[in-house]
Amino acid sequence: MSCGISMVKYILFIFNLLCSICGILLIVFGALLFSNIHSIDDFAEAVRNQQVPITMIVLGAVILLISWFGCCGAIRESYCMSMTYSILLFVLMIGQLALVIYMWVHKEQYLKLMGDVVEKAWERRTRRADYMDAIQISMECCGRSSYADYSYQGFFPPSCCKDTNNCRSDTVYRRGCKGAFVDFWDRNSDIIKYSGLVIAAIEFVGFVFACCLANSIRNYRRRADY
Repeated sequence: MSCGISMVKYILFIFNLLCSICGILLIVFGALLFSNIHSIDDFAEAVRNQQVPITMIVLGAVILLISWFGCCGAIRESYCMSMTYSILLFVLMIGQLALVIYMWVHKEQYLKLMGDVVEKAWERRTRRADYMDAIQISMECCGRSSYADYSYQGFFPPSCCKDTNNCRSDTVYRRGCKGAFVDFWDRNSDIIKYSGLVIAAIEFVGFVFACCLANSIRNYRRRADY
């Protein structure tokens, strides 16, 4: 093979080796998160809690599988594995672009879904307050619409203040969590979309490299047979 194709081979191998490590880490973290989920009385709530670690494990397995084909195809100079890797990477790229386009077109629906997350956490606060507390701490907000949502109970939860030991009406966060949560995702949705496009572009470069390598392997073997 030419020097250029040999360089492409090793670039693909290193790239997919790093992706394999990322896939393994996703599987490990997903498995640890899954094992740490405690028993929950509400079955539907338990299923929802398990969706995140299961998604991490499945995504890690997919990345690991695709990267394995890429590594083996590059280092073993296998035409079949290189083409399989190209096809899988192309399918992954198309799926990712479809997701980005969906977020772009259905942005309002997506933001409404984020608002529903706060609504459900607020409705469940009497059974499990940790979801609402986590949102209030991370978003620096209080209540569903505003801090006044807690006026009926005469005190504010510690998660509504920076100073958790001294949470009073004059130190409480004024903003409601639904507005804060939706605004957060509204601000970051463009970052997610453009990051998805950049990753898809990198995947496209990997797809082109893999196709070039597979074509070079096929031509090299054809010439060797003569």
